[in-house]
Parts: sequence; C-alpha cells; structure tokens
Amino acid sequence: MIHVAAGALIDADGRVLLAQRPPGKHLALMWEFPGGKLEPGEDALQGLARELAEELGIAIGDATALMQFPWDYDGKSLLLDVFIVTTWEGEPRSLEGQALRWVLPAEADPVDLAPADRPVLAELARTVLVRP
Repeated sequence: MIHVAAGALIDADGRVLLAQRPPGKHLALMWEFPGGKLEPGEDALQGLARELAEELGIAIGDATALMQFPWDYDGKSLLLDVFIVTTWEGEPRSLEGQALRWVLPAEADPVDLAPADRPVLAELARTVLVRP
C-alpha cells in the first residue's frame, strides 16, 4: 500500500487550491489536491510539508487532519491522509509545471477531479471554511 498525504489549502475567501496532473502521468490533466507519496520514516504531516515545499514552495503552518481512507487505482492500493491547511508561509506557485487554480469547494465539478479526490471535495463542500 502506498501512503499518500494531500493538503486542502484554504484561502481567506474559503477557496481551495487544486493542481492539475501533468500530461503523460496517471490521470493526466485531472485536478487534485496537492501532495504526494510519503518517504520512508515520514509521518503523514511531515510528508505533506515536504511535498508542499517541493511542489508549491510553501512552508505549512496550521494543518488539521480532515480524513484518512484507502483507495484503489487499477491494482495500486493507496492510503490517503488529507489535511486542511489554513496557514502557510510563501505564496503557492507551480514549481513542477503543473497548472494551479483556486476554487470554492461547492462550485468545483467533481468530474474534473481525480477519483480519490472527489470524496475530499464532497467533505469540504459540506463544511464552511474561512481562513482566519
């Protein structure tokens, strides 16, 4: 099982940051919450902090566990840990060439998201989130 951590960055307007998967990769051009695979010895929050620094150039501040669930993609088993990130240092920017967009959870189309990210979007859409 591959352990993955993802972050739902919430801005002051209650929008979440989505990243588009690059061409040529599994689920190319679908949108997802930023994050990635944990390295040996990392816990989920450490892995998320590393991934967001590598992908977006930010250092996370406040992060709260939102949900954890297993997911299966064509025989690949994942364990997904998702965190709500409400504070960070730096301005999120694409460091790996991926497109980024801010969207209100209730206005995002789940069809555009990678399947494992859809339950996360549904959970966020049920919750009123405003960054302090």
